[in-house]
Amino acid sequence: MLVAKKGYVFENRSGIILQRRPGADFFPAVREVSVIKHIVMWKLKDEAEGRDRKGNAAKMKHALEALKGSVPGILELEVGTQFEPNEAAHDVVLYSIFKDKAGLETYMKHPEHLKVVEFVRKVVSDRKVVDYEAQE
Repeated sequence: MLVAKKGYVFENRSGIILQRRPGADFFPAVREVSVIKHIVMWKLKDEAEGRDRKGNAAKMKHALEALKGSVPGILELEVGTQFEPNEAAHDVVLYSIFKDKAGLETYMKHPEHLKVVEFVRKVVSDRKVVDYEAQE
């Protein structure tokens, strides 16, 4: 926890400006910061690239999670896999947050991301994606 003195301004990990009034708790300042959220869901083929659905889901998860350390601009990245087989569900989901649209564009064009895309296209039967701006 940051200790503030009268008139000090701090920024938290999401870039939100925090101020402290004497005798008050921290509160978000008037200026809010927006981020870009990028969410993708994939259904996988039963078998592809010498692996079953579960094996390809694990490989995708590992490859996507490795991008966090190699692609600049990613604030958060989480990958989940469906634990119970279900026809209505997707097999893999990516939830990621970028500082801004430029960060998302950098990610989309980054060579390490493109390597993952090359593999994913071989094992996926369906893909859904949404990108949106959110206040943090």
